[in-house]
Amino acid sequence: MTFRVLTGLIDKQPRLVFLLISASCVALLAFGIYLQQVVGLVPCPMCIVQRYALVLVALIAGLTGAGSRKGLHLGGSVLLLITAGFGGFVAARQSWLQWYPPEVASCGRDFYGMIETFPLQRALPMIFKGGGDCIKVDWTFLGGSIANWSFVCFSGITILACLLIWRISQARS
Repeated sequence: MTFRVLTGLIDKQPRLVFLLISASCVALLAFGIYLQQVVGLVPCPMCIVQRYALVLVALIAGLTGAGSRKGLHLGGSVLLLITAGFGGFVAARQSWLQWYPPEVASCGRDFYGMIETFPLQRALPMIFKGGGDCIKVDWTFLGGSIANWSFVCFSGITILACLLIWRISQARS
């Protein structure tokens, strides 16, 4: 998809872009559950944080796409930028740990403890239960680990959010 086609789609059908982002996140979450339940991979605490970020991105994009007001689209785009940026940061940190493992393995058990008390964890235990090692690479695709591909996905969503903010702001001017 070229830049011109993408900006044209954002200009004419921003709701479709939001709904595609939401559907993509749901598909990524489904693939994560497949890897956990069928393949048998145990998600690490950083993977679970990335799942939370994906759920938030899917919800924000889905709710924003359901509305038709430009102000809602702009606000949703900003929230997408922040949430996807956070998810990308966590994925980048995990990738860094996988490339340059520390002598003492630690991937944030204290932060994981905070996540354990979050109410959504009780509601969706299958998605957010895990205890794997953040440094271990259990699965790869085209040479990239799950954390690497997660970073690519979050980066793509972040770029789309920036494009949405830019084009919606231009249309409002």
